[in-house]
Amino acid sequence: MREPDQQFQDFVAARGPALLRTALLLTGSQEASEDLVQSALEKALRHWSRIKVEAATEGYVRQIMYRENVSVWRQRRGREFPMAEIPEPRVADSTVAVNDWLVMRQALLRLAPRQRTVLVLRYYEDLTEEQVAVAMGVSVGTVKSQTAKALDRLRRIAPGVPVTPAAPRFCCSS
Repeated sequence: MREPDQQFQDFVAARGPALLRTALLLTGSQEASEDLVQSALEKALRHWSRIKVEAATEGYVRQIMYRENVSVWRQRRGREFPMAEIPEPRVADSTVAVNDWLVMRQALLRLAPRQRTVLVLRYYEDLTEEQVAVAMGVSVGTVKSQTAKALDRLRRIAPGVPVTPAAPRFCCSS
C-alpha cells in the first residue's frame, strides 16, 4: 500500500492537467484556474485520509473546485468591470478545433458565472442534471433553466460555433 503523501502526489501528477483544463473553462483565466486548482488540492490534502475509495478521489476534488469557484464569484460580484471585448489570447495553431475552442472560450467568458459553470459541468464534465445540482448546491430546476438560458445566450454570442443541447463543442477535453 502506498503512503498517503505518495498517493496524493500520484493523483496530482495524473489528474492535475485535466483539473486545470476544467478550471480554465470555469474561471476564464490561466492565473485564476491555477489558483482554483491549487485551492481545491490544498483542501483535499487536508482531508486526504478520509477519501477512502480511490475512484471517488477525482470527483471529490472536482466538487471542491466547483464550490470554490462559486464562492469566489459570489465574493467578487459587483467588483468586476465589464469590458467591451475580451482580449483573445494569441495561438500559433490555427486549426478549426483550436479556433472553435477559442471562440467557445470567449463566449463562455461572456456568460454569467453560474451559467458558465452549468455548461462546463453538463457538457465538458458530462455530468447529469442531478449531479450538477448537487455539485453547485442548487435544484435540478435551476440547472435546467440556467442551461437553457446559457445555451440561448451562447447561440447569440457565438453564431458561428455549433451549439446544441446535445453537444456544445468543447475541444481539448480530458
